[in-house]
Amino acid sequence: MKKYILSILSSLILLTACTNLDETVYSEVGSTNFIQSKADIIAFALRPYDHAYWSLTALPEIQENMADQWATYTRNESLWYNGGKHIRSHQHTWTWDDDYIDNSWNAAWAGIVQINNVIDILSDISPDKYDMDQAEFDALLWGNRTLRAWFYIRLLDMFRNIPLYKSVKDESQNSQKQVPPQEVFKFIESELLAAIENLPSKSGAAGNGIKQQQWNKAGAAALLVRLYLNSEKWVGVARYDQCALYAQHIIDGTYGTYEIDNQWDKPFRWDNNTSNEIIYAFASDVNYSHYHYTADMYWWALSCGNVSTDYFLFTKDGNPNFRFALTPGLDVDGVEYSYKLGKPVKKFQKYPSDYRLKMYNNLGDGEREGLFLFGYIPNKRTGSGRIKQTNGTSDLYLRDQAGLFYDAAPGASVADKRSGVQYADDNSGWRLVKYPFYPDGDGDKIYAADYAEIRLAEIFYSLAECKLRSGDALGAGDLLNKVRKRNYPEADYATVLYKGTQSPMGSVVLDMAEMLDEWGREFIGEMRRRTDLCRFNRFTEAWWDKPQSESFREILPISRTAFSSNPQLQQNPGYDK
Repeated sequence: MKKYILSILSSLILLTACTNLDETVYSEVGSTNFIQSKADIIAFALRPYDHAYWSLTALPEIQENMADQWATYTRNESLWYNGGKHIRSHQHTWTWDDDYIDNSWNAAWAGIVQINNVIDILSDISPDKYDMDQAEFDALLWGNRTLRAWFYIRLLDMFRNIPLYKSVKDESQNSQKQVPPQEVFKFIESELLAAIENLPSKSGAAGNGIKQQQWNKAGAAALLVRLYLNSEKWVGVARYDQCALYAQHIIDGTYGTYEIDNQWDKPFRWDNNTSNEIIYAFASDVNYSHYHYTADMYWWALSCGNVSTDYFLFTKDGNPNFRFALTPGLDVDGVEYSYKLGKPVKKFQKYPSDYRLKMYNNLGDGEREGLFLFGYIPNKRTGSGRIKQTNGTSDLYLRDQAGLFYDAAPGASVADKRSGVQYADDNSGWRLVKYPFYPDGDGDKIYAADYAEIRLAEIFYSLAECKLRSGDALGAGDLLNKVRKRNYPEADYATVLYKGTQSPMGSVVLDMAEMLDEWGREFIGEMRRRTDLCRFNRFTEAWWDKPQSESFREILPISRTAFSSNPQLQQNPGYDK
């Protein structure tokens, strides 16, 4: 076990080094000699949160590229090939050697080790010795226990069969071998139930403010909602009733005041710490961390390097290396594919008056419209002309297609009919812009948006799914409409909203296929699509150029390096060791 702990601690050092934060290394794990004041306690207790935020950068490949709505194309036949790993991710042929598998495992365990050390040390501290209020101290302690549960939920979802590790100083609480998923589930559940009792409630109705990144009762309850919603898939026992119970508690304001924002983009704006829709978020700051811009999907979603400077008018961080795009709904000849999954643009266009379908545009003063980049991209910097492809000669034209179009005009036929994740050029695929890119004239607003990990919309959608699974499609429609109405003109409610019993309501019939599509529309790019597909038993289906995959692919392999640190691990079924 000591070898395993030391390996995790080594990974922890390597991983946290990526944050570029000053770090003091203490020779004795569990020592309290560095805690001299209340400020020391707070800094120590909050350190794991930055690692947790950084760890999200491992998720785009797992939660989105493995799913049906977006991909990392091999651009212009070479860019982003990266040894074929993105192709393997997309086509469900990954191996235990792929780095995103290893990174996801190590990032979670490094976070758990950090947190266990915090819990161990805080459990031996008397807060009154440091003139610290007991309630404030308990919030830090139980916040870390909740964050640990958040990590364990990710591990349970991705790998299912994992060890259970609860303490650095007391090895009797740890398992060397994997334990049954049911045991991990029970541990997470017990921790979150206790956290709800010990954490504070949200106060006020103006967002979370400076407490955006601190767990509270609603945050712990929201994690329970996630746990119970996926219980049938993860441990074979349906817990939809418990999911519905805690979702209803959150919606009813049992743990504080939350409400759905009246505009779809408010939870993602620079001032989203004032949003009452956000239940939990990782805080961002220009001098601290903004990983969701520089290290994951948002920065890499831009179309070409000069889109940042010439369309977004943002120059402070240099040009991005564009990576992600939406999967296509049309083949190279403009004919819609017949498969049911994927086709995110077509799923949005089912309701054509959706405000989110507008071209993304900065409106100034921190405002934006639209969710996507598509078509020709005008050059705002010069005030004339269009953004060019990386070849510097042809105008970029983003289409709901993937192929080798190069200089072909929109709608023109191309001789090369290949369409696949490895056959795409600059023009292939709409781009998602979920969090706005503010121009230089908006100051440092681009760094200010917090990462919205849990929104109240998720709770409404979770409760709606529970009702739908129980046969109450009208009640489910009522819940979804409370969120969806903000996406459409009121004049269209009758045709775009779901059938229900409450006003506003519409005429659209809600079934499980539509429920999955709606999860995809509302939460596109929010690092949950793989989990949702698995829960709906749709993950292994074929879509676009991805063939039907084996059922064991719902769970990821234990990485090769994990076995070197703990040889008692057992590989997940279907994979080589």
